[in-house]
Amino acid sequence: MNTLQRIQPPVFPIEKLVIPEVKSLTLNNRVPVYLIEAGTEEIMRLEFIFRAGQVKEHIPMLASTTNMMLSEGSQNYSSEELTRLLDYHGVFMNLSADKDLAGIVLFFPGKHIKKVLELSEEILLQPVFPEPELNSLMKKRLSWYMVNREKVSNLASDQFFESVLGKSHPYGRQVYEPDFGHMNPAIIKDFHSNYYTTDNMAVIVSGKIHPATIELLNHHFGEIISKETHTADTGVILKGEGIKKVHTDKPGAIQTAIRIGSSTINKRHPDYPGLKILNCVLGGYFGSRLMKNIREQKGYTYGVNSSLSSLDLTGYKVISTEVSQKNCRETIEEIYNEIRILQRVPVENEEMEVVRNYMSGEMLRMFDGPFALAESFKSVWEFGLNNDYYYNFAEKIEKIDPDEIINLARTYYNIDELYQVTVGLK
Repeated sequence: MNTLQRIQPPVFPIEKLVIPEVKSLTLNNRVPVYLIEAGTEEIMRLEFIFRAGQVKEHIPMLASTTNMMLSEGSQNYSSEELTRLLDYHGVFMNLSADKDLAGIVLFFPGKHIKKVLELSEEILLQPVFPEPELNSLMKKRLSWYMVNREKVSNLASDQFFESVLGKSHPYGRQVYEPDFGHMNPAIIKDFHSNYYTTDNMAVIVSGKIHPATIELLNHHFGEIISKETHTADTGVILKGEGIKKVHTDKPGAIQTAIRIGSSTINKRHPDYPGLKILNCVLGGYFGSRLMKNIREQKGYTYGVNSSLSSLDLTGYKVISTEVSQKNCRETIEEIYNEIRILQRVPVENEEMEVVRNYMSGEMLRMFDGPFALAESFKSVWEFGLNNDYYYNFAEKIEKIDPDEIINLARTYYNIDELYQVTVGLK
């Protein structure tokens, strides 16, 4: 064996985090635009963001269906023509709608900026939502839904959100088979006219930005004055269900899916960076405590993880895994044991150093290149934050101590407040 293969590569400390500043401006109608000039290739990333996510819908799937239908034809182009023109100009487009936001992201050669913005205006502001295409989409979505109903992991995640965020709130409301028959063009057009408006829009541009970008954005989007719309809150209170432990029987299931967690703080709270670090120790990376215990030592599962996520109205934490029925009870107990240990036993320096290095490396990856910079900016912008969040996060990674982790575990991981969802055989 080559002796070099036995020599550990050198480890270099991560230097001070430096994040390029984002240039902000507004179009003529005050639409905010954020510019991240970086990169050497003649490629641009253009993202249009609307606060038109799941939280705004009054029936299930309305936000996601509206978003998926944007490219199915506009006032001047059919679906086939839009697809052909996007392909011809080297555009990769991604449609997305999550719990809070919706919009499109386009990657393309900067020289085609004029045509890309023309097509973007058609897709975003002039869609026609043809009924045949809508019916075809809903049939496909129903088919995907029926396939996913056979997966315990999907059933457990859906039930977790319902239990933690409330079955009446858009965040937690589940989708059922009859819901696929409730969608029609009129409902979608109404949702689109309320939420896909220039006064509800922001634009993030990154990459090697074409000099004419702002002029062209103003031409296509900056002169539009949105008509008055009614976008009132749903009025539904965000509140978890009363039953903390829920099991759904799934005959024939090979494994049982486990979800344990609760609602919690989001990025606006000063404790959030510290809670992120605690989550990493518990189950946020491959060397975490849950992985070492439940995967490596017990052999109950191939993977177990803990995640902490931020929504506009709340946050949530969840521990997820799939195990055989015979190991389900013991796995759940081990999860609670690991939480109890974090609440009373200080994390040792060696483990803490590994976590610091891992999280610092992940932070560097978040700013590696213009498109990663855009994603990272968006993830704090939507909460009204800026790059100070990341600088504070980096400082917290460096300076957090074992006592603070214990206090965070006691404050945010009260076992009596955690929801426990299982799906599989009884």
